[in-house]
Amino acid sequence: MRGPRPCGVCGAAGAAKYRCPRCAAAYCSVPCCRTHRERCTPEPKRERAAAGRAPPGGQHAGESEELRDLLLNPHLRQLLLTVDQAEDKSSLMKKYMQEPLFVEFADCCLRIVEPPEKENILPE
Repeated sequence: MRGPRPCGVCGAAGAAKYRCPRCAAAYCSVPCCRTHRERCTPEPKRERAAAGRAPPGGQHAGESEELRDLLLNPHLRQLLLTVDQAEDKSSLMKKYMQEPLFVEFADCCLRIVEPPEKENILPE
């Protein structure tokens, strides 16, 4: 597992706990976040589009109102942060799959990746 990275703004070794949602740059604090935000240049749209391409007939995660609504829940956000920062993500995921809110989130994500109307159809 990778350890903490150096902050991309101030350079503090092993201090970067956060990532920019636009470009994935690592930073360590609110002041560094603000500084980074002023200079942030997200990756070009065509590269992002290829990386986040939805399956045929599916939708992008950013288009899902259901997912957006779930992500507004502070409890779910805390669960996701805890998983992201955990050393043993696998056992924590097993534990969280007993949480109805987390299961709802996982199901929502799976419906975006593999829409239900397509999951039981055999290829011709």
